[in-house]
Formats: sequence, structure tokens, C-alpha cells
Amino acid sequence: MRYLITGGSGFIGSHLGERLVNEGHEVIVIDDLSTGSQENVAHLEGKGLTLIVGSIMENGLVTEYVKQADAVFHLASAVGVKLIIDEPVKTIETIVGGTDVVLRACARYRRPVLITSSSEVYGKGSRVPFREDDDRIMGPTQQRRWSYACAKAVDEFLSLAHWYESRLPVVIVRLFNTVGPRQTGQYGMVVPRFIRQALRGEPITVYGDGQQSRCFAHVHDVVGALIQLMRYPQARGQIFNVGNDEEITILGLAERIREMTGGRSEIVFVPYEEAYAQGFDDMRRRVPDLSKLKAMIGYEPTRDLTAILKDLIAYESTTRQAIPAATRSR
Repeated sequence: MRYLITGGSGFIGSHLGERLVNEGHEVIVIDDLSTGSQENVAHLEGKGLTLIVGSIMENGLVTEYVKQADAVFHLASAVGVKLIIDEPVKTIETIVGGTDVVLRACARYRRPVLITSSSEVYGKGSRVPFREDDDRIMGPTQQRRWSYACAKAVDEFLSLAHWYESRLPVVIVRLFNTVGPRQTGQYGMVVPRFIRQALRGEPITVYGDGQQSRCFAHVHDVVGALIQLMRYPQARGQIFNVGNDEEITILGLAERIREMTGGRSEIVFVPYEEAYAQGFDDMRRRVPDLSKLKAMIGYEPTRDLTAILKDLIAYESTTRQAIPAATRSR
């Protein structure tokens, strides 16, 4: 089959493309390289993957390659809390406008499409673990941080509207914290940031009081779930949580990484106002209910947190050794 992946040179998208190419499929990637990297897919170009450098806001471009594809994975999006705080206009326009372009093209040619949403859509929900049919509580519109959650919710509404009106074969996944090789800490991703700080012997900077908790899934488990959901006709018109339900506080994560790297980095607490913006609002707990996903495709995470961190520490250590010393701090 021939798959189109928007945002396919990013962290998750590149692993998805790699898995599909290794299965013998042809992959077309559309990416503007704003947060992704050509290096992430360079080893696949000419071996089943074609990279098209362009924006999903370009209607003609997207329509052309949707027509050529058998199915579409829509991953292109603004990523990371820091980017969302710093560039709210780009965040909203890319998420809502880009998804509209992709859905219209898929509707025109009746292409199955998987839309990646986010656990952020649960907002300040207090019922944990989060279920796909839970009510949502959002923060005030004056806080830019919530623009991402609301934009992703609009994506979901629009996708389900297409399903309702024309039975466009669409699946929506709410991704919880996904980690793995190739993930950058540039936009606030906590695990690569902590690991790199620990390996360099720098202070590990924990935002807030560190008692906020998260669950981390390995990208290989997440990619496997995306591919399976795309292939299940019964999943169409539905929303699924995808992630891992092993919970840890951010302070506990910092302590675990410090121990596993054998370092002596000091753990330093940084107020949210210094890290992001005045009045920044965070979710205290973010835990997925995975029962619906398990019932649909038999999903079970294959790696616990310790195995995930071992993998990432080994990757970051190898990557660091491969970078010339003169450029490591850039």
C-alpha cells in the first residue's frame, strides 16, 4: 500500500514511516521541517519513502498527494508547550487549518485517515484515568496554554462531522506523552531534557513543585497502535486513548533518571512563570484509560518506564558521543 504521513519527518512520524517501509509499504511524507528534520528520514529516502518539503496549509499540494495515497496518517501539528506558548497564532492556524485541508482532501477521494489528537483535550478534568467519553474542563482563553487543547478539540469535532455527514473513514487518537529516540527537548519535552541535563552533569530543572504526574509510552508501542487502528474498519468514527498507564510524578522521574545515569546532578525547581509565562496553568495528573483500545486491538504496552528510560539513556549517550565536543553546547 501507499501511505501519506503529514508531519512524517518529526519524532513520531519518522518512526511510523520507518515501520511502514520495513513492512514493505510505500510512504510519502509531507513536512515543512519546522519542527521535524530531514535527518530523521534520510535513511529511508530512496528505499520506499519520499519526502515532500511543504506545508499542510497548501491545499493543492495536500490534495495531490492524498489522491496518490491509499490511506493518510495526519500527524502534522505544533508540538511542545514552549512552542505553543511562544507562537499561539501558528499553533491555532496550523492545527485547525491544516486538519481542515487534510480532511477535505480525504473526503474528496474517500481516503481513510487517522487524525492524531492529544491528551490535552481533557483539560482540567478531575476524573482519572481519563476516558474517551469524559466531560472536558478548559482553562480561560486568556491563557495561551489552552489554545492547543481547544484547537485539537476542534479537530476532533470536524473529523467526526465528516464521519457523520459522509461516513469519511476517520479514526481519532488522543496521544498521551510519547517518548523515544529522535525526540528533541527543544520544545519543552521533559524526558529528553532531563536525560541530557543528567548526562552533562547539569542541574535537572523541574518545573513547578514536581508533584504533577504523567505517563510515558514508548514510540514503538504508539506507532504499532496507530497502524493497527488504521487497519480496523470497526475503529472508524471513534476516538481512542493511546499511551501507557504507568504513572510517575515529574520529581520522581527526575530522581529516577539521575539514579539511572549514575550522575549527581542537583534537582532544581523552576517556577512555571519563569519556564513559560505568567499565570501558566498545568494539569496535575494525566493518566489514560486504555480499556477501549485494548478491547479494539488487544493493545498492551511492551515496555515499562524503566525499560523506556534505559533505551533513551543509551540513545542519548550514543548520540552525544557522536557529536563533536565543540558543538555539543550549541
